[in-house]
Amino acid sequence: MAKRPDRRSYSFEFKLEVVRRFLAGETKVALAREFDLSSPKLIETWARTYRNEGEDGLRPRQLGRPPKPADAEPGEVSELEQLRRENEVLRAQVAYLGKLRALRAQQRR
Repeated sequence: MAKRPDRRSYSFEFKLEVVRRFLAGETKVALAREFDLSSPKLIETWARTYRNEGEDGLRPRQLGRPPKPADAEPGEVSELEQLRRENEVLRAQVAYLGKLRALRAQQRR
């Protein structure tokens, strides 16, 4: 089995420099070679993100679940969150009862 190459991550400053040079007229192929990038397509992606979202689009994103709002107190759960939890419990109950009915119908045969 072939080993997959490791995904490299690039700093905000690095991406910004490459995108600015690309938008100034340098070719993506030449830039990809100069900066040892895996593909010129990467530069296109960064440039599109830069055009759509500005510099902030090139900044690294935080991984994981977003933090809870600061205005909520530690023990307090929003109404929306309560309804979502209740909905999840009800879906599980319906699924359980459906399987139980199917098992009982199967035993009757």
